[in-house]
Amino acid sequence: MTADPTTPAPSTSSANWKRRGILVGAGIVLLLIAYFVLAAFLPRWWSLRVESLADRTFTKGILWGLLFGIVCTFAPLVLFWSAWSVRKGRAGKQLAIGAVILAVVTAIPNLLTLTIVLGTSNAAHAGERTLDTSAPGFRGATALGAVIAVVLVALLVFVVVRRNRRRRTAALPK
Repeated sequence: MTADPTTPAPSTSSANWKRRGILVGAGIVLLLIAYFVLAAFLPRWWSLRVESLADRTFTKGILWGLLFGIVCTFAPLVLFWSAWSVRKGRAGKQLAIGAVILAVVTAIPNLLTLTIVLGTSNAAHAGERTLDTSAPGFRGATALGAVIAVVLVALLVFVVVRRNRRRRTAALPK
């Protein structure tokens, strides 16, 4: 038995689109579930980690807040800047992607603190209460540390860009 050449072969593209649609839909549902689970868990978890670091003292709360604020803002900003700088190089795309991923990972403590401060969920409010009572000064010190880090990165970028411009103008033939 041979196939009739006048009948069209079954289309596999519609089956591929259906499969992709189902996979994308399932992925979106899983991401939403993960979001709601993490939104209920992470603020409380982070506030308890900070509580154990601060040990219910203003001094430790402020020092840890400054440390997290400065380091977890300075490092991501420098990594984003380096990703921007190397993006057009030989292996720039891969280095830039790696730098961006590393920047996001190093910013996670500040992002977790931000979810507690700006969050409206029950977990955020519970985290806020924990930080207020068990890590006094942490939130304000983190914000101050972030501002200090932004100023430091701005100065660093200014100095490096100015130095590069001076080198280029000095290298130009006169």
